[in-house]
Amino acid sequence: MSDLPDNPSPPDPAALQEEPRQQNIHIHLRRIPLLSGLSDEEVLKVKQDIRIRQYAKRDVVLHKGGSGDGLLFLLAGSLQVIDVTEDGRAIGLRMLQPGDFFGEIALINNSTRSASVVAMSEVLVAFLPAPTALHLFSHSPSVANQMLRHLAQKIQRDSEFRALLSINNTVKRIYTYIALLQQKNPDGTAKVENLPTHQDIANMINTSRETVTRALLTLQQQGIVQKDSHKLIILNPEALQKLTQSA
Repeated sequence: MSDLPDNPSPPDPAALQEEPRQQNIHIHLRRIPLLSGLSDEEVLKVKQDIRIRQYAKRDVVLHKGGSGDGLLFLLAGSLQVIDVTEDGRAIGLRMLQPGDFFGEIALINNSTRSASVVAMSEVLVAFLPAPTALHLFSHSPSVANQMLRHLAQKIQRDSEFRALLSINNTVKRIYTYIALLQQKNPDGTAKVENLPTHQDIANMINTSRETVTRALLTLQQQGIVQKDSHKLIILNPEALQKLTQSA
């Protein structure tokens, strides 16, 4: 279970006047992957409408059931997408890293949010109101193309994650999750940037923190991975892949 705040329901409207904190921060819009191909005219329009917000660790950035009133971009920090069940349990779905955007499904469908998003650290988030975001979807070819690729990749990731959760062997499930997170390096190694905490990994794949700790320690002892602060360096991706098939 995730450390979702005690009251996962939408906060009192009065509280919204104080949180999240608005920030006077200048950002380079073209450094946000989805917006990298905007024309100068589109950049000016987005700059007028975009708002920067800061959240503290464990703040709820989006609430399940809230309105799809805009598209959000993670600028700094780490977020976790969480589904809150009817009995109050919180189940981790996926992690978001800087450059990722979220809230697109409710925006496109004009529906309510299907999950909550919680800050795993202090975060900076950019909020683009629905009218501006929808205009980009329909008028900016670069944004539309990237959104289509994103949705296709999301379907694939969700399929892979469902397959992962169906694995009965807990250790194999952990190794498979790490393999899904890895990003290949040119030198043949791989890495997992901003590695989630052991508890967050446990929440994501329905196991205990202690089991995750033991599994990662085994990988280190075998020389397959190396921990470096919040990064996991995968020294031998082929060995990790074999473990996902044989554990």
